[in-house]
Order: sequence, then structure tokens, then C-alpha cells
Amino acid sequence: MTSNDVRQSFLDFFAAKGHHIVPSAPLLPSSPNLLFTNAGMNPFVPYFLGERDAPHPRVADTQKCIRAGGKHNDLDDVGYDTYHQTFFEMLGNWSFGDYFKAEAIEWAWELLTTVWGFPKNRLYASVYKPGEGDPAEFDQEAYDLWKNLFEKEGLDPAERIVFGNKKDNFWMMGDTGPCGPCSEIHIDLTPNGDSGGKLVNADSPWCIEIWNLVFMQYNATEDGRFVPLAAKHVDTGMGFERVAGILATTQNFTDFSKPPSNYNADLFHGIFAVIEELSGLSYGATLPVDPSKPTPEEERDIVFRVLGDHIRTLCCAIADGILPGNEGRNYVLRRILRRAVMYGRRLNLKPGFFAELVVPTLGNLGGTFSELRKNEDIIRKVIAAEEAAFDRTLDQGMKMFLDFINFRERENEMHRIDQAAAIYPDCPEEYANLMVVEYENGATEELRGLKSLWIEGNKPASKVSGSLAFTLYDTYGFPLDLTDIIAREHGLAVDHAAFEDAMADQRQRARDAQKKSVITVAGDEGDATEFIGFDPANWTRHATRVVTVVEANDGKRFLVTESTPFYAEMGGQIGDRGQVDAGRTVTRLLDCVKDASDRHLHRIEGDTAFEPGQEVFLSLDIPRRRDIQRHHSATHILNWALRETLGDHVRQAGSFVGPDRLRFDFNHFEALGADQLQEIERLVNEQLFADQPVITFETAFEDKPDDVIAVFGEKYGNTVRVVDIGGWSKELCGGTHVERVGEIGQIRLVAESSISAGVRRIEAVCGSPAREVTAREHALLSRIAGSLSVKPEEAPARLDTLLAKVRDLEKELKDLKSAAARGKAADLTSQVQDINGMKVLAARLDGVDANGLREAMDGLRVQLDPAVIVLAGSEDGKVFFNVSVAEACQASGVHAGKLAGALAKQCGGGGGGKADRAQAGGKDPAKLDDALATIGDLLG
Repeated sequence: MTSNDVRQSFLDFFAAKGHHIVPSAPLLPSSPNLLFTNAGMNPFVPYFLGERDAPHPRVADTQKCIRAGGKHNDLDDVGYDTYHQTFFEMLGNWSFGDYFKAEAIEWAWELLTTVWGFPKNRLYASVYKPGEGDPAEFDQEAYDLWKNLFEKEGLDPAERIVFGNKKDNFWMMGDTGPCGPCSEIHIDLTPNGDSGGKLVNADSPWCIEIWNLVFMQYNATEDGRFVPLAAKHVDTGMGFERVAGILATTQNFTDFSKPPSNYNADLFHGIFAVIEELSGLSYGATLPVDPSKPTPEEERDIVFRVLGDHIRTLCCAIADGILPGNEGRNYVLRRILRRAVMYGRRLNLKPGFFAELVVPTLGNLGGTFSELRKNEDIIRKVIAAEEAAFDRTLDQGMKMFLDFINFRERENEMHRIDQAAAIYPDCPEEYANLMVVEYENGATEELRGLKSLWIEGNKPASKVSGSLAFTLYDTYGFPLDLTDIIAREHGLAVDHAAFEDAMADQRQRARDAQKKSVITVAGDEGDATEFIGFDPANWTRHATRVVTVVEANDGKRFLVTESTPFYAEMGGQIGDRGQVDAGRTVTRLLDCVKDASDRHLHRIEGDTAFEPGQEVFLSLDIPRRRDIQRHHSATHILNWALRETLGDHVRQAGSFVGPDRLRFDFNHFEALGADQLQEIERLVNEQLFADQPVITFETAFEDKPDDVIAVFGEKYGNTVRVVDIGGWSKELCGGTHVERVGEIGQIRLVAESSISAGVRRIEAVCGSPAREVTAREHALLSRIAGSLSVKPEEAPARLDTLLAKVRDLEKELKDLKSAAARGKAADLTSQVQDINGMKVLAARLDGVDANGLREAMDGLRVQLDPAVIVLAGSEDGKVFFNVSVAEACQASGVHAGKLAGALAKQCGGGGGGKADRAQAGGKDPAKLDDALATIGDLLG
């Protein structure tokens, strides 16, 4: 059987048992506390919790899952064994208050043994038996079912049934909520199949769990009780790759001589074939005897498995709109990709190799998960861009790490920091911000940066410091686990505690930079406020009654009424403003927010008193509400246009909707070009001209149209509100909108930027603010055209011509300055001095910038060789030094970098470089002559 045969036969089997086959949910989970969808049950949690009604009593599926980061993290094990993966499919069948243990156990046995031909005498079942302090009671029902089944098959239940405690055989969704015992089915893959059940749950690769049957029959309460559920559920999960790997390894149960491996399944054949072609090596299926010291053959096969797993994870995640980035799940993906690139280098794979693995991955999975084929271009572009970016920083980071290794080896010989500094004088320029070199009388006291960054105390370095690990992470993008891998290869450990301290300091700085205002409201909780603000008939003098007035911790007062047309800030849309008429007084309402009880809190201006039960009349600021509605509907249209232009991977990552502007954050892997922005603006305005209606309706969550977009992190109940614009934009949304898109008038994009890695932001305006933007741009263009004495449409070409002339003149000026600098330099030879037997020239060239000094120096180095040459200049309030030290003078202890740094320090600056050439700068031209006068002392 092929892997595709296994998947399809599973679904066909349960379809025949009355199950509705559902597609895999996205890897982006609906629950915000999960990094990824990591189990088959994730999409069905609302049914188990009673938040939504299950549309079908019986369901089966294959669910894409990622386990990397968070509580379930298999990343570090991938490659070093044969069964851990970050991406896998979980085959499952589900019952929501329908069948229970008898059918689940009977059908599992039937599929495994009758349909797939698993040897019955190699299968074992585990049953829940609580240990001391474990919840609930012995699962007698499951035990009796398994006992009868094994006896019927002529197998000894005493050997075939293994008992497990809470750790192995009791499943809980959380500390409270639905839970229950489970039965796991294991297969003995030892050559003789005679382990007698001793390897079950013993972490042996020769006895593998292939199916977990969870029986949700209790509700865990806050007081620690386990109360039977009125409706019992079944939740099963089977490791698809494990089953496919077992069938492939045993050649359909005819050969048990080879170690079982998921990677023997044909799921990986196409990927491995491309790796073999790129590397010239063949996969040998070896396993490391000692994972810390694998042989070359074992190392090769570890890399094959790492790449085979990681490319599947990246492809499926990106297809579901999760892009590599710097935070949360996005950073986990970036770690996985960079881990793959690091491992690929062990096979000397050329830059760009990882993107080459996309095609075979989609060739295998694209037929099952159509989103992979649909987003193939995006997947390739994202992986190629991420790989190229890491390749650039990887070389720099590796150089820094290897410099540390070299320094450590030398320092081990000398055993003292001062001696280490003496034998490591060439502080690399790119580390200048980390390695502060202090001078006293022109001599190096210590390489303080090296000491603090690399050395733990005054002993030879025995580990990679947390500071170095953090710099590799923060500056060069090395995840800590990659630094761990490199360190282990050199016999070193990483100071994780110090790394975490540096991370904590960075997080604190970020928190300190954010000013947050938290408002808490004192007062009794009450019933939710009835919102009647969708209907314009309720916007003016809506009659209602006062419930209470509550006061926030900052002294602000809020009016609560039985009903209101005021929209409370939510979903990015700001709250309404307006007024309340209490008969004798009319009071402004400055804002509207919600509390935890869904009460609408209207912020009161002033100290007007209100009494519970008092009749009041609420009126909106109608022009402001209409402006907000325009911008909210425009946000939906912008979301549609982004997906049309960039691809379906675009997902909303945040928004702001106000009366004068909108802001829309979305997932995308690169900056938008001018052509793309122009196309997006064209699309949105084209839709406005059609003036199509905006239709809103409520429906059951399960009955919503398939093409409706939901926002990640939002919790939806049984009933949801759909906003449908012209049939081409459909979103779940509780906000307020225009009745027809023509009301929006015009949409103008005013800014596009990055707010974090993988997240872009577009700011836009519509209605009157959009007309103002257009008017300002027209006025500006007219002014420019007038200044250029051309028609507005001719202004761009005229500007291009003028700018080309400016560039030519700037080049001509630069050439003249360089010629002048060389001319001045030719006159300096008469100023050469003899200091300690060396030719020394220290001269000032005014009106010459750093480039001019470099031009002058190139000629003097040849003309005066061997010599020590110091050229200084100043321009626009800045000081420049260019220092050259011939090799013969270096032998006398003169170092260009140190000399340049000492001179620049006197002028309020700094810098340095290598022993033969160096540049430096300062901020105080008034001290330049005094600094040059110290040359003799510095060389003495």
C-alpha cells in the first residue's frame, strides 16, 4: 500500500460507517493560546465545550499538525530518531454524543487487522488504571471490550492488555472541562514479535503507539470532581506517517528485520531524491549510536531526515498563511527553516537548496491539500527569500563564532586576559560596537569587549557566554538551539542562564518603551446592554432607561443603559460619540466601550447625575458614525484587494477604524512595490464605482458560506454575523458598515510599512479625507509643474532630466575635489619628520572629506614607503582621520587602528582598523591641530 492508499482507505472505511468526511482545518489554530494546530481534536474543541453545536454526529478526517515550540515540541528530536516529526498528519474518527467505546474499539480493530492486514499477534491495547492520586476510576468498560475481543481472536488478554496511569491513559483538555480515559493500540515490531508487551510505553522504537482512542465521559470541575457527562464523545488520533512507515519498512508485514522508520514511507522518497541529486550522496537509513558524536554516515542520514521533515512543515504552514517572522509561531517557523539551512551545509549543499525541495513536497501532498498547489508561488518565494536572508547573516555569524573559537584556543595557551589581548591585537572592525578598546598613553590596557563578551572570568573560556549567544541571536538571527548545535561540535556548552538574562533585559526595555493605560471599572456586573445601533432609525433620540453609573479607577464616569445605538469599541472599530438628553440636561457622551459583562459604557462629560430607572434619550454623532462606517467597509474592501493582488496567504493581523483614517495590518513576506500599491488602489476604487449593496445577515457558524473570512483569535459562538459586499468580500464581522459601497466615495492609500518581520501595514483614508489627499496632491503637482515651467503631465520627465544633470555635476565636483586632494598631497612631502628612525607625515587637509583623504593617501603610501602617514581633514563640522603604517613600521610596534583611535578620541570621536590601514572620525574640529601635535608622543 502506498501512503495515499493508507489515507484514502481510512477515510473510505469510516465513510462507510456513517461518518461525514471533513477537510483538514488550517495549521493556524482558532485558539489563540496555541502556536499551531497540534492535534486532530483542535478544530472540534468548541463542540466538546458546548460552545457550538456539532453539524454531524460522526466525523472523520486527516488533520495537518505541527508540534514545534510550546508544550508539544518535537523539534530537537527530529533527525536523530525515526519517528519524531514537526509536521505530521493525524487520521481521526469522532463521535459527538453518538457511538462510544464498543464501536470505537471494534472499528479500530477491524480497520487495522481486516483492511490493512496488521498481524493480530503483534498488537497490544492499553487501558486506564489510576495510580495514587490519579482521577476517576478504572476503565472497566474498555477492559471488558478488549478482553472479549482478544479472547475471540484466541489471544491471551493478560498479555495483550497493558494498564496505564494518568500519564499515559487519561486525557484532559485542561485543568477543567471534558476529559476521560483512553486506550492506545501499540504494535510490536521486533524481529520475532515476542516482546510480550514489555515494550509498551517504554519509549522503544520497536514498539510504537499507532492509535489513541479517547473516551470523553467526564467533566473535570474546579473543585476537583469528575462528573459524568450527559453526552459522551469519542476522539481518536492515528499517526499517519507511522502507519505508512510501518507498512513500508515491513513490506506489508512480510519482513521485520529492519528498524521501523517513518522516513521509509514514500512520503519522503521524492524529497530524498532531490537531496541526493543536489548533494551527490545517498540516504542510508542509519541511526546515530551516540547522537552527540555521529559518524559521517549517520550525520548524512540525520541531515536527510531533518530536511525531509522541515520542508513539509514550512510548505504546509506557509500555504495556511503562517509566514516566518520574529515572534510567536512565526519565529518558530523561522527557527525551523534556519535549522534546515544549517544542517544542509553539513552536506555542502549550495545556497538556495532548500527552496528546491518545494516541488517534490507539493508533488506528494498537493493532491490531498489543494491549498499547497494554490499557493505554490508564494511558498517558493517565501522560502527562497528567508533562505537567502539567513545565508547572508549566517556567514557573518559563523565568522564571529569561529573568531571566538580561535580566540579561546589562543587564550587557553596564555591563561590571562592581558596576554590574550597581546596575542589578539586585530579586533575585527565589525565588532567595534561590542569590543571597546581603551587607551592610556597610547597603550592597550585590555580588550574589554572581548573580556565581557567572550570570557567567563579570568580563566580560559569553557563555554559560550550568554552575551555571545544573545548577540548571535539578536544581530545575526541565530536561534539559541542552532548556537547549541555549533557549540557542541566544538566541545562547548552555551550559558543558557546568561542568555535568558539578556533576553529578559531586552523584553523589559521593550515593555518600558510602551506606555499602556489600563482602565478598570468599579461596580456590580449586570446584564448585557441591548445594541440596536445597526438601524439608522435608532440613531436619534432613542428612548431607554438608565441602569447605573459606574466610575473607573481614573475617575472617569460611565453611563449604562438598558439599550443603546452607540457602538462600543471592538474589533478595531472605535466607539461612538453623541449625547444623552435627560429632560432638563443634555450631556455629551465622549466614547463607548464594553466591560466583561458586555455592558456598553458611555463615557460622560462632566458631573451630570443620573438615577437608575430614569428615562433618557440617546443620540449619535451621526456624521462621525457615517465616517467610521465608510472606513470600516473600506477596510473589508482593502482586505479583498490585498488577497486578489498578493495571494490568499494574506491574513488580517490587526486593524484600526476611525472617522478620519484606517489602518490594516496583514501577513506578507516583503514590502509592496509601487506597482502593487497602484493596482490595489485601482481595484478598491473600481469596486466603489459599481456601488454594490452591503448585505449583513446572521447565521449558524456551521452554516456560514465556505468563502467567508474569519479573524484569527476571535471566539465565535453558534450564531455569527456575515458582512457580504457584492458577493466578492465576505467576512465575519460585528461592526457597522455603509449600506452601499458608493457611500465610501474614494479610497486613497497613504502609507505602507513594516511593523514586524512578516507583517505589513497599510494606512488609508476614504470619503472627505480621501478627497483632501487628492486635492493636496493636485495642488502640489501644480506647484512643481509651475516651478519647472511645464505642464503637470510633463513634470516627471523634466525632474528626471534635472536629477541626471545634478548627478553629473556632483560627480564632476567629486572628481575636482579628488584632484585637489592629490595636488595638496604632492606638496606635503616637505613636512615629513624623522621620529624614532621612521619617516612620519602628519598633515591637515582642510575642505577635504573622508573620500578625499583616502585618494590622497593612496598616492602618498607609494611615494613615501616605508612611512607612518596621518592625514586629517574637516568638513561640515566633522573631523576625519586616515592612517597608514608601512609593514616595516609595524615591526616597531606602530598599529594604524590604535593610532587612529587615539587621535579621534581627542576630537570627541573614535574608530580603528587593521594594523596597516585605519580610518576614524571626530566631532570637534577645534581640537584637530592639538591632536596632530601629539603624534610624537603617541609614537614615542
